[in-house]
Amino acid sequence: MKPCPPLAQIRSVIPETHAVGESSPPHRKTRWPGPLVILCCLVNLTMADEPAISEVRKNAEQGNAAAQLLLALYFDTGNGVPKNEAEAVKWYRKAADQGNARAQILLAGRYAEGAPGVPKDEAEAAKWFRKAADQGDAQSQFNLGIFYNEGTAVPKDDAEALKWFRKAAAQGDADAQYNVGLYYFRGTAVPKDDAEAFKWFRKAADQGMVQAQAMVGLAYVAGSGVSENKILAYMWFNLAAAAGDEDGRTGRDGCSKFMTQEQIAEAQKLSREWKPMKTPDH
Repeated sequence: MKPCPPLAQIRSVIPETHAVGESSPPHRKTRWPGPLVILCCLVNLTMADEPAISEVRKNAEQGNAAAQLLLALYFDTGNGVPKNEAEAVKWYRKAADQGNARAQILLAGRYAEGAPGVPKDEAEAAKWFRKAADQGDAQSQFNLGIFYNEGTAVPKDDAEALKWFRKAAAQGDADAQYNVGLYYFRGTAVPKDDAEAFKWFRKAADQGMVQAQAMVGLAYVAGSGVSENKILAYMWFNLAAAAGDEDGRTGRDGCSKFMTQEQIAEAQKLSREWKPMKTPDH
């Protein structure tokens, strides 16, 4: 049987510097749901008629936050009314001021990217993401983690970033789980802990997060935080590679040099049989 390659050799295949803050992987991008997604959650996606819109507007003008959000979504999507982003922002703000978390995250997104009636303002974006995060919104918690990780509109603070990533991760957010894993993997803001890193990488990988799948492959091939297992290493590298991840491809090809054909066949079978796990809100 071929020996598993030593950790130093594997690190030349998947560099240990793979971490939060590299260029453009999904784990470092702020994100928020689109207005159409939220509208679909609130109402059947059919064109609103004039009586329905009039009723929603009446309730919104009387201060009903849910109606204010719905009216904003109608303007934002052009559902039953002419599309008007400035008017949408006006009603998002009214609902957000009353503590509506969905309105807060959509308003934060407007400030993060800039929109008609809302100049780009990362400090305002952070303010509204925090309000939604304090109400338990996982995407807002993740976004705050990114802001603290990068020092965007707030002082750079790895411990604070990890706090918010951990909150989102506990709700099943795969990107946040991956980031928590990276913090433990690198020993950022916490003592380096390969077993804890593996735990969080595995949670994200189980949901199909390809960067996490590559890191799980690395852990198995190097025996880092988990028992060494070439077959499982190949399996996870292969899953990442199939999704287009270059680290996964390189890791799979490097690992295969130390495996028998029977082991590779078994790992490929495991890859074919793998299914992503669903999070509680899916």
